[in-house]
Amino acid sequence: MDKNNHLHHHQHQQQQQQLSLAKCSRQRCNEWIFRDVPSDITIEVSGGMFALHKFPLVSRSGRIRKLVAERRDSENSRIELLSLPGGAESFELAAKFCYGVNFEITSANVAQLCCVSDYLEMTEEFSKDNLGSRAEEYLESVVCKNLEMCVEVLQQCENLLPLADELKIVGRCIDAIASKACVEQIASSFSRLEYSSSGRLHMNRQAKCDGDWWIEDLSALRIDLYQKVITAMKCRGVRPESIGASLVNYAQKELTKKSSLWNPSGQQKVELVAGSSVHERLVVETIVSLLPVEKLAVPINFLFGILRSAVMLDCSVASRLDLERRIGSQLDIATLDDLLIPSFRHAGDTLFDVDTVHRILVNFSQQDDSEEDMDDASVFESESPPSPSQTALFKVSKLVDNYLAEIAPDANLKLSKFMVIAETLPAHARTVHDGLYRAIDIYLKAHQGLSDPDKKKLSKLIDFQKLSQEAGAHAAQNERLPLQSIVQVLYFEQLRLRNALCTSYADEDQKPVHQSWRISSGALSAAMSPRDNYASLRRENRELKLELARLRMRLNDLEKEHVHMKRDMEKSHSLNFMSSFSRKIGKLNFFGHSSSRGSSSPSKHSQRTDSKVIERT
Repeated sequence: MDKNNHLHHHQHQQQQQQLSLAKCSRQRCNEWIFRDVPSDITIEVSGGMFALHKFPLVSRSGRIRKLVAERRDSENSRIELLSLPGGAESFELAAKFCYGVNFEITSANVAQLCCVSDYLEMTEEFSKDNLGSRAEEYLESVVCKNLEMCVEVLQQCENLLPLADELKIVGRCIDAIASKACVEQIASSFSRLEYSSSGRLHMNRQAKCDGDWWIEDLSALRIDLYQKVITAMKCRGVRPESIGASLVNYAQKELTKKSSLWNPSGQQKVELVAGSSVHERLVVETIVSLLPVEKLAVPINFLFGILRSAVMLDCSVASRLDLERRIGSQLDIATLDDLLIPSFRHAGDTLFDVDTVHRILVNFSQQDDSEEDMDDASVFESESPPSPSQTALFKVSKLVDNYLAEIAPDANLKLSKFMVIAETLPAHARTVHDGLYRAIDIYLKAHQGLSDPDKKKLSKLIDFQKLSQEAGAHAAQNERLPLQSIVQVLYFEQLRLRNALCTSYADEDQKPVHQSWRISSGALSAAMSPRDNYASLRRENRELKLELARLRMRLNDLEKEHVHMKRDMEKSHSLNFMSSFSRKIGKLNFFGHSSSRGSSSPSKHSQRTDSKVIERT
């Protein structure tokens, strides 16, 4: 019953609104029609009724002339023009023109006049200098020479489609906007040209570019017309950076009108109305299709923002995959906050969208592999500066490790998803495994119910040779790691210490020292850049020098003791004493069977001394 009352009330409101519009239109007509001559024709249009006279109308409008001719018998003809474009407002302007009332043609009404004159057939065939030719002349000579006017006319065309498109009003305005924007950019580029101190002509990059003032104007257009304008601009050669800036501005304006969807840091729950979500989905998919192919034409945080919107609004798979591919091609400049894409699925799912990040990493790895295939020499040559793909790979490896550490505490994160993210990058991407070890340790701490086989699978991701000294010391005492992993850590730490001791007694030649440390230490790698390699070697060198100083002090004590023993031997001349002395020296030998050079081994020196004493006796 309440629904019926509401329906009747709504219908009553519509009738009252139509009556008020009709009354308003009659009042406006009384201001400019012939008051002393009774009307003989009533024109009904959408939004109003007009009591007018046949003669002024049929003398200018071919359509009204035909309709009046069909109703010759009736004294007061009634004509319905309900499909007239622009409704009562447009017809009133056309009727004023027929009555000879002066009014100004502007960018706000020229599109309506073009459409209504075409609908009413107000052409030169029926009257010279008719409304159609007047409106066309203004459109060509005034509007199409001004970018702001073209945008305003396009806004008027939004309610006049498809007729405005058929009359090529839309097409002409779009072409004019694209041409003007291109000319503005060329002029702006010329204004930034200047001569350097050497007399050479160059472009001042720091000077403000004023050729993109149209960006804000275009954001007022409806999405379908905006798409046509941007497509025309791309064809005319407008800079990709300007296209990207316009897309960013349009997206921020359209996607933040009714929701906090665009704010990636907003914690409040977003509830979208069905109609607004459909509109925003269309906006997102259209913007993705308009993105320039050039890298860095739009900021990467904008790409992540659009991707978040695409995931939330359930946009087409093609749009999301295109965004993931674009992000993957420049992932090395992304931040951790960018990768933290919220999951908008059911309640039992992970806090962050891990699957989307995995696809982005796959895109990055495939792109990185293709670049490496093109230039293998630069990748495997440790002494040459790293190629851009190498640098990108190292940056992304750190980013992934930080991402893993961020998602590891999630109780709903399955082991398989965690491992697939960690394994996406190639093995040579990580020169140091400290970040990966930290993320795995956090995961083990948050998922204490993990079985021993799963812990072993997880620990196999870590290359314990590539742990730093601090991380290795932590891992050796980490009870969450499997026993086998702890043994591996201890083994590699022992190898590292042994190699450090051996290296400390090598010659002062730097090259073999670098080579032996590069083999023995996981912290360094042949893929590391020379600058990082040198800094790491200097740090390790300082540690070795301290150890070397302690060993030399110990060696000096041994040599002093050896000198005292030698003097005792020369006095005693006893073979028994010699044999006991040899045994004593063997016990004091710190290095054992060392691989160091003979010149620095005290055991060999003692053997030469023994032989001389034996010959004397």
